[in-house]
Amino acid sequence: MMSQAVVRNTSRRPSTRRAIALASAMAAVATVALTGYIQPAAAADAAPKAVAATRVNADESIRPFHVHVPQSQLDDLRKRIAATRWPDKEPVADESQGIQLAQVQELVKYWGTKYDWRKAEAQLNALPQFVTKIDGLDIHFIHVKSKNPNALPLILTHGWPGSIFEFVKTIGPLTDPTAYGGRAEDAFDVVIPSIPGYGFSGRPTELGWNPERTARAWDVLMKRLGYTQYVSQGGDHGSVVSDALARQAPAGLKAIHLNMPATVPGPVMRSILAGDPVPQELTDPERKAYQSLSTFFGRNAAYGGMMVTRPQTIGYSLADSPAGLATFTYEKIAEWSDSNGVPERVLTRDAILNDITLYWLTNTGASSSRYYWENNNNNFSADAQKTRDIKVPVAISVFPHEIYQAPESWSKQAYPSLYYYKTVSKGGHFAAWEQPQLFAEELRAAFKSVR
Repeated sequence: MMSQAVVRNTSRRPSTRRAIALASAMAAVATVALTGYIQPAAAADAAPKAVAATRVNADESIRPFHVHVPQSQLDDLRKRIAATRWPDKEPVADESQGIQLAQVQELVKYWGTKYDWRKAEAQLNALPQFVTKIDGLDIHFIHVKSKNPNALPLILTHGWPGSIFEFVKTIGPLTDPTAYGGRAEDAFDVVIPSIPGYGFSGRPTELGWNPERTARAWDVLMKRLGYTQYVSQGGDHGSVVSDALARQAPAGLKAIHLNMPATVPGPVMRSILAGDPVPQELTDPERKAYQSLSTFFGRNAAYGGMMVTRPQTIGYSLADSPAGLATFTYEKIAEWSDSNGVPERVLTRDAILNDITLYWLTNTGASSSRYYWENNNNNFSADAQKTRDIKVPVAISVFPHEIYQAPESWSKQAYPSLYYYKTVSKGGHFAAWEQPQLFAEELRAAFKSVR
């Protein structure tokens, strides 16, 4: 929560030099006030040029952001991990009852003895980070500008149980494509915000921070950064936010790209939820998608049911038990990544723990779960997401280990403005995190025609 000194408006617009000095001063106050352990960023002249355009109205200011967690919090985390009381071993030889004890114990033991959060801090602090207040809430974001003056502005939205860490390794290929096998004209300016209630963004204390409101905030953010035209990308919650943004169709939104689109026809979704057998009239790709979603809703969606209906109840466990948080999160990373149940095959253990530790240190287990309660919609249903109302150009990339592989037939029916569809060779639900180079190549190809 910001102090009154920070949020007070100024009656006159000061000179540019004074504006920059004021922005730097506000950063020193605002970043500390945000969470209690975020330290002031370096001097304003060390921040990207975008900061020079910071507005002096406190409600619209863009302040540099720097992470430093007190050692006492890290020591407390290790003590809690060491004191974990484990359940007994599962009496089955597979994951049919949930993530297996030995797999989780190995991860948590490493977390408590060898993992180093300071490396994650350094990774984030090497990037230009900012915070700005939108619609009464602090929004944290990474903003990396390409050296190419004609770069296409791009906003990337993460999901659950992900975070801004999902996109860190895509920044290079997106902003500097020539260094990663692309062309200079493929460059993007990249904006990576934390969803309200996630990471270093504010935790909503009022109802209504749903995907629609988030989408409106994203448009404000892009315009506040000086962009008059931009594109949006998302998977998981990010796909829902991008859909909402496309339905709103604000001036300047050129196109969206999705890697978890809402393509399932209404009657088909009703059959899936009812547990009906596969309809005979479905094509092979549609049949495969039907079976994947039947398995998901029949056996693997209990986590979502809890967060949609009782986010506060699960929040107590996620806020108090590191092992509980790690297990709840790690199971989905294992299940949804293209790794045959062993996510360390595609993500380093440190990368996985960076994400989990971010949830722990920001105490966002409950607030991130509430985003499900606010959405309370079927994220795969074309009817529920009102995709046919979207007129903005839509691009879709299908990764082979996504929760379901959206068939092209359903995609064309769901999104009348679909102009790009491609199935790629590897990757799962966490496409950008698992396959950053391939993900970047897909975005270059998908947005090429709308530049």
